Amino acid sequence: MQHDRPPRLLIIGGGFAGLWATRALAGTALRITLVDRRNHHLFQPLLYQVATAGLSAPDIAAPLRHILGRQRNVEVRLGEIEAIDTARRQACLRDGDRLDYDLLLVACGATHAYFGNDQWAPHAPGLKTLDDALALRRRLLLAFERAEAESDPAEKAAWLSFAIVGGGPTGVELAGTLAEIARHTLRNEFRHIDPASARVRLVEAGPRVLSSFPEALSLKARQQLERLGVEVHTGTPVTAIDDHGFRLGTQDVPARTVVWAAGVAASPLARTLGVPLDRAGRVQVLPDLSVPGHPDIFVAGDLAALAQADGRPVPGVAPAAKQMGKYVAAVVQARLRERPAPPPFRYRDQGNLATIGRMAAIVHMGRLKLSGILAWWFWLAAHVFFLIGFRNRLVVLLNWAVAYWSYQRSARIIFGDADSGPRDGPPLRE
Repeated sequence: MQHDRPPRLLIIGGGFAGLWATRALAGTALRITLVDRRNHHLFQPLLYQVATAGLSAPDIAAPLRHILGRQRNVEVRLGEIEAIDTARRQACLRDGDRLDYDLLLVACGATHAYFGNDQWAPHAPGLKTLDDALALRRRLLLAFERAEAESDPAEKAAWLSFAIVGGGPTGVELAGTLAEIARHTLRNEFRHIDPASARVRLVEAGPRVLSSFPEALSLKARQQLERLGVEVHTGTPVTAIDDHGFRLGTQDVPARTVVWAAGVAASPLARTLGVPLDRAGRVQVLPDLSVPGHPDIFVAGDLAALAQADGRPVPGVAPAAKQMGKYVAAVVQARLRERPAPPPFRYRDQGNLATIGRMAAIVHMGRLKLSGILAWWFWLAAHVFFLIGFRNRLVVLLNWAVAYWSYQRSARIIFGDADSGPRDGPPLRE
């Protein structure tokens, strides 16, 4: 690759794939522009902790400019890319500006998927961003406040009814933590309700929760959830959601708080590339993570569809995104140095972890299968280790230590006007 000027690499998305690619290219003869519609990198695996008041937003996020401040070949741009003009090698921002590129990495992740029922979105929010987490925290805490002020027993019960749709890691972690909040954190704080009477339902259309884990661990996770007081419903899909609750099969269930954790959809930006997409809207990349017909464009993270050697798709998890980001950086470096390309991308499975609640988790790493307190300590250590920044690790450790001994959650503040409903509060910032 020969240029009269340093080649321009445009990276769309400051998540795991985009950030790991950027950092791996430090010191290279590239002009890198990293564009994200938010100014921070988010440690998404702990996002549910912000939603359930265990952590504050800065505990799991860091400004991109701070992370990359000393990397001199990087410029950070705050903005949202709406389309990619492959013919002109330009990315089009929402504000009308255009960014030129010689090489492009698209790593803008995924959004919520309601399987053709987008009308459910206002009644069952998902959890992908800090804004989502703060809005969800508001809904959860206001539900107890509304129940405290309600005189009608049926309405009181509806406010104390919570449902999480989707039995993957996010759904399981939300359900377990919410049950602990109701039964321990809020104990003795209300005068007209017993928070422990709240019903927390976890609904999974498939036959079992945490289907990506071995069946034995999935069963243990369900048992741990039920010990926490979570009602686990499997094998029956949700068929309707509105302001009053949801329909489970043919049964209407009153619930003022429903959370969506059942599916994700690829970013709509993929459609502007004009290349084949899979059923989920992801780009079907080549083994070097480039786009068919466009060797100058790479896709990594949740937006990339690629099969492993055994035929299974590379999962949309943080370790896979990091590995993809580093791999794209290696391919780009090889081109810059006019050296042979690295071997095709190969995902190294680092195992699955999920926490259910206090001293309850499951771990699957090859032949290693753990559950209970040992798995919980393993999960805690892994998540603290992978947080960016010493301050983040220290704060999270301190908050978790306090929560462990006292059951208290340090971020139980409701933002906005308390008279506005849990579904129509003002924009939230922390």
